[in-house]
Amino acid sequence: MSQKITVITGTNASGKSGLGIELAKKYSAEIISADSRQVYEGLDLGSGKVTKEEMQGVVHHLLDVAKPNDFFSLVDFQQQAYKAIDDILARGKKAFLVGGTGLYINSIVDGYNIRLQNPDMELRSKLNARSKDELIEIIRKHNPKALEGLDLNNTQRLERTAERALCGDTQERINTPRYETLVLGVTWPREVLYERIRERLDRRLDQGMIDEVRNLRSAGATDEFLYGLGLEYRYILMYLRGEFESFEAFYNKLFMEIRHLAKGQMTWFRKRTDINWIDMTGNPFDEASEMIESFYEKE
Repeated sequence: MSQKITVITGTNASGKSGLGIELAKKYSAEIISADSRQVYEGLDLGSGKVTKEEMQGVVHHLLDVAKPNDFFSLVDFQQQAYKAIDDILARGKKAFLVGGTGLYINSIVDGYNIRLQNPDMELRSKLNARSKDELIEIIRKHNPKALEGLDLNNTQRLERTAERALCGDTQERINTPRYETLVLGVTWPREVLYERIRERLDRRLDQGMIDEVRNLRSAGATDEFLYGLGLEYRYILMYLRGEFESFEAFYNKLFMEIRHLAKGQMTWFRKRTDINWIDMTGNPFDEASEMIESFYEKE
């Protein structure tokens, strides 16, 4: 494989987006976002989407490519990411895949062969009425391997995985990687990471994250869609519907769930033995630059 891409991934609030932008500026690269919520228009503060100012002129792909209420599948992501990466490389530029959705990262790095099939709408309707725990139990019964690395807070993903399991789609698929990849990992010691998560949550709430969800609902985003996104969108929705006895109860629950996700992300990433973890307490820019230059110099 002669085509090369660099992947920058890691936990929530780890600083991967900022590092990715600084490195992209240095190497005249373009960024493909690998985040399952940043693909949606209007999901900005809650998803941590970078602003035009924060991009600092670096071209970003796969932001705002779907409308709220749409189901954006792993197939959609992989196809659009492949198209963007191939276009970037064809223009002689470097492509950086940056984000924290493990399934998205793996689909590109490992080259998932994803089987397309016509959906059973009646089955989907029945699964839509099931609780999260019921969906997990269906998957555990019919295809327990599918639970490995699955985002259990994402109702839509649970429903689709349960659908495939019930349809007997449990066949192992042979991966065919399209690119040679350098995978850089970004995180912090646990207590530092938790403090970064708290600071980011406070900042986003101050910037109007609750109003963002309120406005999305007013513009037509359904409660089912918002709830299925998990984390900020789910718990802000529940807060707006009066399902918490106080703002403090809402805040504590959301903070706990974001920390839980970060732990889950680390469990997911540790399964990859090809991740080069960056020491964020040192000089991450120089450390990453050295690895990137070595990677692209090799034939």
